[in-house]
Amino acid sequence: MNRTEFIIATAIILFVAFCLGWFANWLVHRFIRVNQSDVGELERMAQELHEAEETRDQAITYLQQREAELTNQLAQAEAEVAATMEGLREARHEAEQLRTHLEKVTSG
Repeated sequence: MNRTEFIIATAIILFVAFCLGWFANWLVHRFIRVNQSDVGELERMAQELHEAEETRDQAITYLQQREAELTNQLAQAEAEVAATMEGLREARHEAEQLRTHLEKVTSG
């Protein structure tokens, strides 16, 4: 095989490889082509996902606000209970003092 035959054989092999590559590319693009209806469906799904995320964010914000309100109400209720318990303790102590005083007065 001389130099010219080698160059021609190499050129033919490269041309065949190019043709096979081009055919494979055409075949792949033919099978993975996206229809317009599929694009519309994907856009609709993306819009629905976006709306669902916005709804979720609004729900999270609402729950955080509600939790803060309930925490505040709980703190107020606990403060009221503590004040009521303190008042009850004082009333019991005062009642005990009055009972003691009454027993002294009736005994003496």
